Amino acid sequence: MIAVVTDSTCDLHPDQARGLGIHVVPLQITMQGRTLLDWQEIDPDAVYDHMRAGGEATTTPVPATTFADLYRTLLKTHDSVLSVHLSGQLSETFKHAQQAAASLGEGGRVLVVDTEVAGAPLAEIAMAASAAAQEGADLKTAAARAQAVGQSLYAEMSVASLEYLRRGGRISRAQAFFGNMLGVRPILEFDQGKLKAARRAKVDQAAGDMLASLKARFGDTPVSATIMHAGRDSARISALRSAMAASGLNVQKGRVQLMGPVIGAHVGPGTFGFLAVPLS
Repeated sequence: MIAVVTDSTCDLHPDQARGLGIHVVPLQITMQGRTLLDWQEIDPDAVYDHMRAGGEATTTPVPATTFADLYRTLLKTHDSVLSVHLSGQLSETFKHAQQAAASLGEGGRVLVVDTEVAGAPLAEIAMAASAAAQEGADLKTAAARAQAVGQSLYAEMSVASLEYLRRGGRISRAQAFFGNMLGVRPILEFDQGKLKAARRAKVDQAAGDMLASLKARFGDTPVSATIMHAGRDSARISALRSAMAASGLNVQKGRVQLMGPVIGAHVGPGTFGFLAVPLS
């Protein structure tokens, strides 16, 4: 029997993760002098409200000792552990998980995977790993299934404001100023573990641009699609649902995933995007 572990940047709600049999280890977020566990001790909207008011939030990776303690506990009741994490290019969380696995000396019973993504794409990979584990797959097979999903999915995002990327040092003050003045935003994608600008689009055209990109990639292939959104803006999410329905994508399954505190601290409130993964 395999235990599946991931980190909180998958942005699965803790109740949902438990229902899927996924063990989620939280990163930490610090704001207003307090350090809190991602998703467990802080709600995403608290972070977004803080950032809109001009506040800053910083994040900290999962310590290696936290992983080691969890792995030891899980190996008492499971044959092995499959631990899938956000990109090592974005956080040291993956590195710490590797260090913890190596420290146990359990002869390969813990397999740590760098998914090269974060957020909803990481959730898809963790859910695929969990499904394989529940079907009785061995460690190697479950890892292969999870990695195959990671290779087949595609996601794009766009920020509502360039200010939060500027605060985080990802763009300059001048880039933020001219981008806001011209009303253009970067369309972001994961590329070899890094989050990069694939192209740029006008603010009011970003959703259609991203959906057209997914349609060009997947055509009429049946897909499971996810709307990602930083903040509980029901009107905005409803508009994104309508845009997806009109996109021509062959959506057979769909869900909405809220971006959590750690992800939101880096991209800011109002960030949104779409993910699609082909159904087998």
